[in-house]
Amino acid sequence: MNQEELQNIREEYNAAALSEASTKANPMKQFELWFDEAQEANVPERSAMNLATSTNDGRPSSRIVLLKGFSDNGFIFFTNYLSRKGKEINKNPNGAITFFWAAMERQIRIEGNIEKISKEESEKYFHSRPKNSQIGAVVSPQSQEIESRETIEHKWNELATEYEDKEVPKPSFWGGYILKPRLIEFWQGRPSRLHDRILYKKIDNKTWKKVRLAP
Repeated sequence: MNQEELQNIREEYNAAALSEASTKANPMKQFELWFDEAQEANVPERSAMNLATSTNDGRPSSRIVLLKGFSDNGFIFFTNYLSRKGKEINKNPNGAITFFWAAMERQIRIEGNIEKISKEESEKYFHSRPKNSQIGAVVSPQSQEIESRETIEHKWNELATEYEDKEVPKPSFWGGYILKPRLIEFWQGRPSRLHDRILYKKIDNKTWKKVRLAP
């Protein structure tokens, strides 16, 4: 594909509209509504979100992770604390997540601070996972250079045998985080690129201000 062909790729958005009046006062309730609608519409990988973190000096990185819970407090995901994202969160807790549901012509952007959840919550989720996934979390030094795939597979096979009839202990380097939002933006695609953008800004622990942004 040449540059001209790339520049000519266009989609027209006509699925829905979004207004200040049609959105809820609490953005977490609005997120729940949209997430439920995505589920009803069978949107593929609706829990997949792009998580962006950065170093102390502002060098960003991003990757897709899976949403594993949400409440008025924020959005929960799990990972290796010693991975690149874990190390960056440890030094700089500011983060952002983005959901994009193309089938519904919707995007949600969220910015906030990231904190670890409790060890008990992480333990509970870890042991709810399939045992193969538990072993995978134990054997993978996530984001680190490794000699070969065979090295990891050999270690996985060893632990699969060792824990065949036993509970896999959650490793200390693995667990959950919660992103506590301070900004949440709901984007609805509209014709002629005049998209609807409704932004919620957190004023205090209980109050959100809702505004419209230009597309």
